[in-house]
Amino acid sequence: MLSTTSNMNQNIQKIIKTKAKKAKSAMRVLSRSSADIRNNALLAMAEDLLNAKDVIQEANRIDLQTGEETGLAKPLMQRLLLDDKKIERMADNLRQVARLPDPIGDVISMGERPNGLKIGRVRVPIGVVGVVYESRPDVTVEVSALCIKSGNGVILRGGSEAIRSNTILANLLSDTAAKQGVPDAIQFVDTTDRQAVYELIRLPEYIDLVIPRGSNEFVQFLMRESDVPVLGHADGICHIYIDKNANLEMATKLCMNAKVGYKVGVCNAIETLLVHEQVAEKYLPVICDQLQKTDVEIRGCNQTRIIFPEARKATEEDWRTEYLDYILAVRVVGSMEEAIDHIEEYGSHHSDAIITESYSAAEQFLKEVDSAAVYVNASTVFTDGYEFGLGAEVGISTQKLHSRGPMGLEGLTSYKYIVYGNGQVRE
Repeated sequence: MLSTTSNMNQNIQKIIKTKAKKAKSAMRVLSRSSADIRNNALLAMAEDLLNAKDVIQEANRIDLQTGEETGLAKPLMQRLLLDDKKIERMADNLRQVARLPDPIGDVISMGERPNGLKIGRVRVPIGVVGVVYESRPDVTVEVSALCIKSGNGVILRGGSEAIRSNTILANLLSDTAAKQGVPDAIQFVDTTDRQAVYELIRLPEYIDLVIPRGSNEFVQFLMRESDVPVLGHADGICHIYIDKNANLEMATKLCMNAKVGYKVGVCNAIETLLVHEQVAEKYLPVICDQLQKTDVEIRGCNQTRIIFPEARKATEEDWRTEYLDYILAVRVVGSMEEAIDHIEEYGSHHSDAIITESYSAAEQFLKEVDSAAVYVNASTVFTDGYEFGLGAEVGISTQKLHSRGPMGLEGLTSYKYIVYGNGQVRE
């Protein structure tokens, strides 16, 4: 048995290493290609994606059926579904990315030193990007689009719950790219064995960056164990704060949208609602009643439960939890400073919003809340590469180095210094 397991692991190791080598070789060719070649590949992918809609949805139907049989959580089932609207959006992702300016070779800065040296910085691809994700087959398309455009090779490893959908999509995109003169840049790991992930994060000589999109536990594991730099976010504990000067009708609309209006199982949905005590008695019965009608369970602080007795008692752990489910923690605060302190203590620095008609309150919130995206009078679910005009995203980073927030083309580039001289030597 041990011998069999060892042989399987060695085989997976060989597969991943081969794919990584191919992606690295393809990246060198891709990074030197013209913008027209890369853009034409993306446009052809969009067309082929729409033409293959029936085949894609049949594979997706089998994944959905398997998900139902295995008890896949409702939010994950929502992410897994590839309906007509989502396929059309994926095609639009490809077209939008094709229309974006070419990042490769973009001169970031150029200046001249007193000795006559001209020193500048120019954008270059990161190299090979490994993306590990769960449940969302549309990630296959978004990541492929951004990596092709930015001249990066990519290795995709999706979750077992979407294996058929991802396989169809990855093969289609890879075949189309090859026909357009971009072969091997998209590598897909078609085994669901977790050993593939372990091997992928052990190849710093071939893979330059790993971007995980999955559960908190999984992302934390990769951050701890990977030999390759990891960029992403472990939690999406997002907040909306209802200020004492809020338009309460607007607040209800935005809170409902940020919790259940889009999808509850996404990282930019709110997990905690903070309400100023001066509007709590008037506002909480309204918003809690609306949320309960959509099956959201309310877990509240003591003051919340006095105002809305049907709420369950919130524990310390509730303030720290990314539910990704029909659960919302609610807390009454005495001031905006208290709300900001709560966000700093319990939040994940992802996306947080204030609802207010006070300009000074809005500016203070924007200045003091240290998150990747901070909103005034808007829903947090806009934290998305597509919605931010980036065409798509490979993930959302809550880190501060290199890239922060939705990670698009710019986040997939690094830079190098270019130096022009005319015979200068250092004295």
